[in-house]
Amino acid sequence: MVMTARLRKFMLTAHVTFSVGWIGGVVAYLTLGIAAVIGQDVQIVRAAWIGMELIGWFAIVPLALASLLSGLVMSLGTKWGLFQYYWTLISLVLTVLATVVLLVHMPDVSSLADIAQKAEGARLDGLGGDLFHPGVGLVVLLVIQVLNVYKPRGMTPYGWRKQQERRAVSPAET
Repeated sequence: MVMTARLRKFMLTAHVTFSVGWIGGVVAYLTLGIAAVIGQDVQIVRAAWIGMELIGWFAIVPLALASLLSGLVMSLGTKWGLFQYYWTLISLVLTVLATVVLLVHMPDVSSLADIAQKAEGARLDGLGGDLFHPGVGLVVLLVIQVLNVYKPRGMTPYGWRKQQERRAVSPAET
């Protein structure tokens, strides 16, 4: 399936918006995680955990799923394909991995936000913040972004076969 130019531009705009939004959501989440780690005030720690839960479920998860879906549509509807180039394959694997880790991790965030909301001040001292997941997630998302912008060369064996098939068919059509 090849998209029309208008549909391709629309999908590209949507995909970039979802992807950059996902990165922005992670940056906001990471900021709250830092506030929870360094915060001396119980109310700040409590608010940070509540904010991380809200940003996670209502911004990051939907943006991650929308980015994954729009990326699939873009790869299947353009010349790049899903499995033809290493950069698309690596982007797919990293996006799926990041999305799965996110979906597995969010119930823990909800549990900790619930503890932060109900706990007395002294019990919040050891709660800390969540820096590992958003920190690694941000690096992964930035790697994906660089791959998608620079599109490094390198076709997969499947991509080479497809290219050879297209070349074999092209002269017969002329």
